[in-house]
Amino acid sequence: MKDTERSCRLAFAGALAIALLPGCGGTMAFQGEKAFAVGGHQAPPPPAAAPAAQSRVAVRDNKIEIGEKIQFEHDKATILPVSFGILDEVVKVMKENPQVKKILIEGHSSSEGDAAHNLKLSDERAKSVMHYLAEHGVEKTRMAAKGFGTTQPIADNATEVGREKNRRVDFTITDSAAKGAAK
Repeated sequence: MKDTERSCRLAFAGALAIALLPGCGGTMAFQGEKAFAVGGHQAPPPPAAAPAAQSRVAVRDNKIEIGEKIQFEHDKATILPVSFGILDEVVKVMKENPQVKKILIEGHSSSEGDAAHNLKLSDERAKSVMHYLAEHGVEKTRMAAKGFGTTQPIADNATEVGREKNRRVDFTITDSAAKGAAK
């Protein structure tokens, strides 16, 4: 085989390989030969991966734990719209975990203000949450609600940070067909 013929075959093979690769294009020259255009197109980038949705609600031990507080209007039992998403996740978890037969929705408050008022407000807030869950598909027979006022603090009521932690709604599993088997 002559050097010229060999050079042409190598040039053709190289051009063919380059032309078949996605994302190639432009002008190519091989070992002093004439330049020629190589066509091609850029492969589209892969679609951006959606961030993994982290659940803010999970069944652990004897609780349905929520990753954020349920917000209410000041000194009322009206749930703020900002909390509808977290409550919808509680509904989803309840529907996905039929082994959770019954929960107690607990309302708690800080020690600020009148104890009797706090007890009443925490009870009304717990019932408001129960009503929301029932309206969104959780069977009423699977829920009970009770306010505890200031009687079960989880933090120091002497600080604002502690008082804020004490203002909460908890979900305690009171009847479970298979404890520990929850999703």
